[in-house]
Amino acid sequence: MSLTRRNFGAALAATVLAAACAFQPFGLIGSAMAQEIDPAELAKPAPLGDIVLGSANAPVTMIEYASLSCGHCAQFHKAVYPTIKSDYIDTGKVRFIFREYPLDLQAAAASMLARCVGRGDALKYHGALGTLFGSQEEWVRKETREQLRRIANQAGLDDDGFHTCLANQATVDALKLGMEHAHVRLKVDSTPTFFVNGVRLKGAWSLDEFRKLIDSKLKS
Repeated sequence: MSLTRRNFGAALAATVLAAACAFQPFGLIGSAMAQEIDPAELAKPAPLGDIVLGSANAPVTMIEYASLSCGHCAQFHKAVYPTIKSDYIDTGKVRFIFREYPLDLQAAAASMLARCVGRGDALKYHGALGTLFGSQEEWVRKETREQLRRIANQAGLDDDGFHTCLANQATVDALKLGMEHAHVRLKVDSTPTFFVNGVRLKGAWSLDEFRKLIDSKLKS
């Protein structure tokens, strides 16, 4: 990894430490947790603001906490999310919220980049997420800074904008606060973690399993 700028490494140190303390390995099979989360705490937007896809009046709200360096998170976005988007989000049945939970330095940098590329636009932001998850093997393993700079340039962010983005201490602080809230208040300790109308789901869930749960919530 070639994230060598001293200010960047120092800025993200606290975030990485928080992630390391919160992280617990998760299995290949997902598990559902009893609804024990305070709805008011779950509804609080992330410190950087929630970027939402879907109708505000959708009967089902699905929230994902994910790390952009997480392999199971990438698999969800490649194999499961496109169908959920077309069948449920785009049809007004599901309101989808993605919240950052970076587990390492690479994921934190990628999260910052997605925010800068999106600039508050949900479609641009999720387009950046798709690119980052799709090319995860390239930028996680080596030359992370250079690979992320290339992705930024392709998304229309020049080198100055890229360097400014990764040096933003306010974004780092907000990511850390978001992780702390998720871990302490919502019991998020691994990625991916989902909440479907308040029901917490941990780990890798198949499309069929998501369909069954979402459909049951639509009928209730």
